[in-house]
Amino acid sequence: MILTNVNTVPGKEIVEHFGIVQGSTVRAKHAGRDLMAGLKNLVGGELKGYTELLQDAREEAMKRMVEQADQVGANAVVNIRFATSSVAQGAAELFAYGTAVRVE
Repeated sequence: MILTNVNTVPGKEIVEHFGIVQGSTVRAKHAGRDLMAGLKNLVGGELKGYTELLQDAREEAMKRMVEQADQVGANAVVNIRFATSSVAQGAAELFAYGTAVRVE
C-alpha cells in the first residue's frame, strides 16, 4: 500500500478512484502521564508521555484507514491528512483521511 500526502504518486498513474477512506481513534490521557506532564510543564521540555500517546493514536488511525482502503481494492491512498478534536475533557480524537486509488 502506497501512502502519501501529495495528490499523486510520482511515476505512477491513477487508474481508478475509490473515494475517501478514513480511520480514527479516541484516546484519553493516562492519569500518571498527566501528572508527569504537569510537572514537566513547570521546567519545560518535551512531554514524552503525550508524544507517545499521539504517535500511538496516529499509527492506529492510519492502520484503520489502510484497512478501509484494502477493503475497497485500493493499492494507494493519496492526499492523506490528519485532524484532531476534543470529544470530552481529557479525551481527544485523532482522525486520518485520504483518497483511495489504484495506481499502475
